[in-house]
Amino acid sequence: MSSTATLSSQEFNLLRTYIEKSCGIALGNEKAYLIDSRLSGLLAENACEGYEQLYHKAVNDPTNRLRDKIVDAMTTNETLWFRDVHPYAILREKLLPDLEEQFSRGRRTPVRIWSAACSTGQEPYSLAMALREYKRLGGRLECEQVQIIATDISSSALFVARNGAYDRLAVTRGLDEPTRDRYFKQVGNVWRLDESIKKMVTFSRLNLQDSLASLGTFDIIFLRYVAIYFSDEFNRQLFAKLEQALTPGGHLILGAVESVRGHSTAFETQTHAGGMFYRLQAARS
Repeated sequence: MSSTATLSSQEFNLLRTYIEKSCGIALGNEKAYLIDSRLSGLLAENACEGYEQLYHKAVNDPTNRLRDKIVDAMTTNETLWFRDVHPYAILREKLLPDLEEQFSRGRRTPVRIWSAACSTGQEPYSLAMALREYKRLGGRLECEQVQIIATDISSSALFVARNGAYDRLAVTRGLDEPTRDRYFKQVGNVWRLDESIKKMVTFSRLNLQDSLASLGTFDIIFLRYVAIYFSDEFNRQLFAKLEQALTPGGHLILGAVESVRGHSTAFETQTHAGGMFYRLQAARS
């Protein structure tokens, strides 16, 4: 069955409301083409003659498998290694030395870093490589003293992330040759990440609409290029949860075009190496 269905305004409103309810992604009126282009394949797959039928099948699916496929298709998995550079300079030059100092003063609990919306793994693996490089170049913070937790709502993205194997195009995006050659091995047309780096990251599936309590608390949260896809109301709810997920004095790193402004007053802005990051103030409101 091949579909030639077109998306009506009524179907667009049904599906965008359903998508926002399911994963928080807010689609403006100009984004109808995204639903049409990304969900058209699900019509034939689910024997649907149109988008309204797809919507009703998803709503009435007790397994939520169709919902997950819709969310997976709508999720943007644009990512690259060491994206924007300055977050990793902040990590290397500011945050890791401060955490290292805490261990020198007797800290016993591991440093915990959360890569939220980790997509196909480039961000958390970049964090792991940055930590390994910090140690290699003289840092005293041991890799065993750091836990990196990575989550995403997309099951297909997590499959790629856990596998740690990337094609030539993916491995060149943001990754210089010395780092690539140090931490990857080429096998045919695929570059496979070193097992020691893979073992530094724990992946799990998470919808940011859900409670974060099961994750515990973190010293550093990377939530980059995610908030831009959510409504203001959802972002206020999300940032309130992030406040609880961070240890007092913990740090939040957002995308270059994102800000806590209008979403939370619990963070103080800091700058370093041309980039901006946020520190959770010790006194919570």
